[in-house]
Amino acid sequence: MFTKYEEALNWIHATRTFGEKPGLKRMEWMLGKLGHPEKKFKSIHIAGTNGKGSTLAFLRNMLEANGQIVGTFTSPYIEMFNERVSVNGEPLSDDEILRLANTVYPLTEELKKIDLGGPSEFEIITMMMLIYFGEGHADVVLIEVGIGGLYDSTNVINPVVSVITTIGMDHMNLLGETLSEIALNKAGIIKTAIPVVTGKIGKEALEVIEQKAADQDSLIMKYNKDFFVTKWQTLPTWGEQFVFEDDFMRLSPIQIEMLGRHQVENAAVAIEALRVYSHETGLAVNHEKIRSGLKNTFWPGRMEKINDQPLLILDGAHNEHAIKTLVETIKKNFAQQEVSIIMAAMRDKDIQGMADQLQSIPNCRLILTSFNYPRAAGIDDLNKLMLKNGTVIEHWQEALVESLNEMDENGVVIVTGSLYFVSEVRAYIKVANKK
Repeated sequence: MFTKYEEALNWIHATRTFGEKPGLKRMEWMLGKLGHPEKKFKSIHIAGTNGKGSTLAFLRNMLEANGQIVGTFTSPYIEMFNERVSVNGEPLSDDEILRLANTVYPLTEELKKIDLGGPSEFEIITMMMLIYFGEGHADVVLIEVGIGGLYDSTNVINPVVSVITTIGMDHMNLLGETLSEIALNKAGIIKTAIPVVTGKIGKEALEVIEQKAADQDSLIMKYNKDFFVTKWQTLPTWGEQFVFEDDFMRLSPIQIEMLGRHQVENAAVAIEALRVYSHETGLAVNHEKIRSGLKNTFWPGRMEKINDQPLLILDGAHNEHAIKTLVETIKKNFAQQEVSIIMAAMRDKDIQGMADQLQSIPNCRLILTSFNYPRAAGIDDLNKLMLKNGTVIEHWQEALVESLNEMDENGVVIVTGSLYFVSEVRAYIKVANKK
């Protein structure tokens, strides 16, 4: 057992990334030992290749604005480990993390002695979250899937609503080589007779999800089929404005302070998920409070503006699907400005494909770099890539200073790639700004 927070955290991080055998048997075994805390609270389950975190943030703020105490489970963290489990945006205290780790630890030791094998790091953190919210600390808990859906350790819950935001090519070694296979894995969160809300998803993947919903007798609400966005425009200051509509309500105008068409789509998915949740639970929601919740939503590291002149933006576009969205946003909003992009990514991503997309932007200079993380692509990896109008700079701090110094006040510097990288840059800038 642990006496200090740091000891508990070191134990959690020292555990394997993935369990010895895929599946939910370890989770079910541990939950059974604890009287099934996962059955003691209401939840919304959110899967998808990209957009999970932003959709969750929009939902949290709308629910909070309507008087709910909202628990959240997110990954990865941006500033501190504790924020992975939060209540109304407040991360758990160190003492709570220590207490929960000490509750889970004996179970993990027992597991090692039976044929199920020891749990993964994510299973431990998920267990801590389920135990905490099973104690009654929130009215509703928004739970973000780690990877995939079907075998993800969060898939032991029985939510009020399931949400699938987007489907793209990512984690193919775990989820499958085609969009259909990836969609089938993510559709694994759909439970019998539990409604599901889907975001902007292509035909091939959507057909798989629709079939799964039909098999499970689940009502499915689809973006651009059952709920819509109209009159979308980018605001001259920062953010987007649009009208939301489904068969039950029309919200006009909605303003969000997160930039990009994809954030409009994430917000629409969140509104529809809230509408379904309120219908299922009888929660009364106020349209004005929905609007204010959306306007107040902020999600760090997602098109986050850090500086104005030059414009410095952090955006954790960590796979090809997200980079495509980033490219669209740059072409729409910054076509007349000089743009410098600094990217660091994990070595298991298609960095060449990501770099090719970024180099397709006419007014853009690309810098590839690395950062201090075990899975990060190193300089040797980056030097093997084909770069048309890009360079490799070993130290990202040097790349950042160089880019900012070269820009005039109308220029744009975007830091992108792995969310772990964006988190590291964000922490560095915050410290620098305090000096």
